[in-house]
Amino acid sequence: MPRMLDVSDEVRAEIGDEEADRLLAGENAPGSYDCTSCRTPGDSEQERTSTVLFIGDETAVLAFAHATCLPSQVVQVTEEQLKGAVKSITGDTVDLEPDAIVPEQAVLGVTSGLVLISGELHPALVVEPTGPIVRPGAVGAGDDFLPLLIEQGFMPVPELADVPPVLHGWSVLLAMGQLHAVLQPGSNGGQPVAWWQAHQPLLVTDGWRAAANKHQQVLMFAAPVGSIGRQPREDLLRDALDKAAANGKLVAAALPLAGT
Repeated sequence: MPRMLDVSDEVRAEIGDEEADRLLAGENAPGSYDCTSCRTPGDSEQERTSTVLFIGDETAVLAFAHATCLPSQVVQVTEEQLKGAVKSITGDTVDLEPDAIVPEQAVLGVTSGLVLISGELHPALVVEPTGPIVRPGAVGAGDDFLPLLIEQGFMPVPELADVPPVLHGWSVLLAMGQLHAVLQPGSNGGQPVAWWQAHQPLLVTDGWRAAANKHQQVLMFAAPVGSIGRQPREDLLRDALDKAAANGKLVAAALPLAGT
């Protein structure tokens, strides 16, 4: 029986017409699968299913996802990410990764957590550098982290009373049930590029992943160095966010899941 598969042009270009046609004919496609995004069961005979091709430096992995979770696409990852994504990762949900937004390669701390807004839990990412962010080409020791993000469309948050508006063009890549990157629009309308990318896919809680798939978006909060800190619990993280907002040191946006 033919499968209800979506094979995008970019996936077809990578795997070839012959393999793509075999998938669409149901020869090589699984009937049941675990969605590479939400990790819940799917059935390509009963529901629309996306083919997602993860390409590393030397190998590639073809995975399947509910079409409502991810579109059919090619995801470029490092070999370490590809290996790390298919095994259990231990550790907390905090990662430090150099980011290319400034020439000094400022280090960004990225923490995932659930934030309660208007009585509902929302998946959130909290971004805080470990040092001041200087505008590229600027002279001096100021901190331009928030102004740079505001120029990209992030909004100042005086209090966490409402869900921030959606920032189209940006997205959060959650694949294989783990957090891979925050994507921003490419230049001249090209393919999105990584604004921040985990050096190893980050493990997120089942509750966080479920909330992300429910809302189909993730709230990203950003604050200057010293505003949030690395909080060990979500209630302490919320307190720190409230204080940063009250002090005028918080910006935010709602970012769609990648491809939505």
